[in-house]
Amino acid sequence: MRFQEVYEGWRERRLSQSEAAEILGVCERSFRRYSARYEDSEGDLNSLADRRLSQASKRKAATGEIDALIALYLSRFIGWNVKHFCSHYSRHQESLGQSTRSYTWVKSALQGAGLVPKVAGRGKHHKKRDPKPLVGMMIHQDASTHAWVPGAHWDLVVTMDDATSEHLSMFFCPQEGTASSFHGIGQTIARYGLFCSFYTDRGAHYFTTPVAGGKVDKTNLTQVGRACKQLGIEHIAAYSPQARGRSERAFRTHQDRLVKELAQQGITTMIEANVYLEQTYRAQHNAEFARTPAGAGSAFVPYVAQAQLGDILCEQHERIVGNDNTVRFEGLKLQIPEQEMRYSYSRTTVRVHRYVDGSLSVWHGPRLLERFDVRGIASQTTAMQTPILRAA
Repeated sequence: MRFQEVYEGWRERRLSQSEAAEILGVCERSFRRYSARYEDSEGDLNSLADRRLSQASKRKAATGEIDALIALYLSRFIGWNVKHFCSHYSRHQESLGQSTRSYTWVKSALQGAGLVPKVAGRGKHHKKRDPKPLVGMMIHQDASTHAWVPGAHWDLVVTMDDATSEHLSMFFCPQEGTASSFHGIGQTIARYGLFCSFYTDRGAHYFTTPVAGGKVDKTNLTQVGRACKQLGIEHIAAYSPQARGRSERAFRTHQDRLVKELAQQGITTMIEANVYLEQTYRAQHNAEFARTPAGAGSAFVPYVAQAQLGDILCEQHERIVGNDNTVRFEGLKLQIPEQEMRYSYSRTTVRVHRYVDGSLSVWHGPRLLERFDVRGIASQTTAMQTPILRAA
């Protein structure tokens, strides 16, 4: 009936062929075919029905063949897997001079009869990925929790280059999270420059994952995701343990060697351990395990705005200023001092930055209003340098 209405509109020149086809959701060629069939049948709408729906496939197996297959399986082959039974069934059909059936057909027939359960498909075949040809093209970051010293479990956070497996940053922390991620990124950029892509697992501080084990949400960014976007770094999520194979192999080496070396040096505190990592262990590990990249040159880009780096690699939270020009942030009241540019910031939306060392600052747009220590006490000067991670 819908076709008849559109057809009449086309015959009366109220619709073009393309417009009529668009209304019906078909191409112009299909509309011309329908029109010709409709005219040949002298207006019989039944002529437009898809004839394939009323015709049985010439390749469809007879009901008796399927019944015979099921009877044969039940007679002597219960418990056989489909591949094994299919081989026997093919030989049986050949011995009778009949055409053989495919594995998929046999499996569908047995599953349709409820004799073989349906199982989830296997995961896709993973191929080994070659390292990137240039340093700075892809940077990995991962962490490993381990008893690095007797009686203490710390997280070892490693930021490494994909092309060489060189450890660009390496340190211990109580627990990995947003601050440790910024720490590793900041040290890498300060030492080498901006890199192209950042490859991590799907931890909550890296990505927002609406469904456990599912795809990450690339629009609802975490603090780390926001910082990568601000720096122009592509953030890539790993979806399998094999994707983080380089990091996992490196951690196995560290868990074997580093524990022994810390014990030999008599190191028991995290501060001493981090000093040893930076002054001795990281360089020795790179000298032994880092490989030569396939290509010459570097994809690292010098980052000239080092003074701004700390205000990118930090947590950023929006807050509304109270009537007394204070900002409430996680139990602290941050007092905004008098400003020459504005009489009051009451009811204004500002931005609170929390840096990797726990200190804070309050910003209104691009303007720094005040800095605070971890206790929320003002620094008395807005000229204090932003806390960023040094190269060494």
